[in-house]
Amino acid sequence: MKKGPTYKAKRAVLILFTAWLLAVMVAPLSLPPGTVGGLGGLPGTVDDASSFEGMNLFARAVYLIGDANCHQLPDRSLFINDNQMPFCARDVGIFIGLVLGMLTVLLWSPRFSWIVLAALVLPILIDGGVQYLGGHESNNVLRLITGALGGAGASYFLGHFAERYVGKDTSSIER
Repeated sequence: MKKGPTYKAKRAVLILFTAWLLAVMVAPLSLPPGTVGGLGGLPGTVDDASSFEGMNLFARAVYLIGDANCHQLPDRSLFINDNQMPFCARDVGIFIGLVLGMLTVLLWSPRFSWIVLAALVLPILIDGGVQYLGGHESNNVLRLITGALGGAGASYFLGHFAERYVGKDTSSIER
C-alpha cells in the first residue's frame, strides 16, 4: 500500500515529537546524579545559564531551551536521576501527549470531532487557568495528566489539519 503525503507528514511530525521527548528525558540521565536542581525563573528569559556551564553540550542545549521556554520551578518539576528535568511536569506531559496523540492519529485516523478536541484540551485549560488565577495549587501528577491530554489534543488537531490540507492543491486559495 502506497503511503500518501499526509501519512508521511504525520509520520515526520511523530518522529520529531518523539526525538524531542527522548531528548528531554535523556538530558537529566546524561548528567551525574544530583547535579541539577533549584532551577526556576520566568518563561521567555534565560535565568539559569550559569547553572548549565559544566554540562555536556547535549544536556546544556536541552536545559537552555527549557530555561528559555519554561518556569522550571522545582516544586512543579519532575526529577530523573536525582536531577531536575529541563521542563516542568505540565510541559513534560504535553510532550508525552504530543507523541501519543500523533501516534493515535497516524495509526487509527479517528474521525475529527470538536467534542473530542474539547475533552482533550479543557482539562489543561481548567487546571492551569484556575491555578494561574489562584483558585488552587495543582500537583505534579495532575499537571502531567492534564498536560498529556492537552498535548494529545494538539496532535489530534494537527493530524486532522494535515489530513485536510497536506497534499491538497492550494493554488486556488486566496492570499
